[in-house]
Amino acid sequence: MSVTVYLLLIGAVGLERLVELVVSARNAAWSFARGGTEHGRGHFPAMVALHSALLLACAGEVLVADRPFIPALGWPALAVALASQVLRWWCIATLGPRWNTRVIVVPGLPLVTAGPYRFLRHPNYVAVVAEGLALPLVHTAWVTALVFTALNAVLLLGYRIPAEERALALGRPPQSDARP
Repeated sequence: MSVTVYLLLIGAVGLERLVELVVSARNAAWSFARGGTEHGRGHFPAMVALHSALLLACAGEVLVADRPFIPALGWPALAVALASQVLRWWCIATLGPRWNTRVIVVPGLPLVTAGPYRFLRHPNYVAVVAEGLALPLVHTAWVTALVFTALNAVLLLGYRIPAEERALALGRPPQSDARP
């Protein structure tokens, strides 16, 4: 894979992120119209910065450090990166208007237990972790893969998932079929 093709891939992921933001804004309006409340807003700017930096660093490391495309690493990494997109959009489709880039909970709605949520509590974060590791490795940007993965782990495990769990516990109806 040439550097140009890799940069086009990074650009396509960037465009996908813009589509996510449009969907997220629409879904936020839906949630707020139904009494939704936002939780854990303090970590959100750091997440936006980190995820934006991922795309810039992927391109930057490949261009500045002249990282090669190694087929034995690049093709499997591309497959994982693409699979992470499929998983992400499966999550978005399953949650419908409840999906958001922010933590917004509509009181009284039960937890979603369909789609990938049948198997995992936080499948979207599995997609984020897989993509954050795989996308840089498509073109051997190993420093970006390591740094993003470490910083993302701190944000997800230290802030985002705990904030989401607290918010979901507050919004859960007293008698629901929500999973434990």
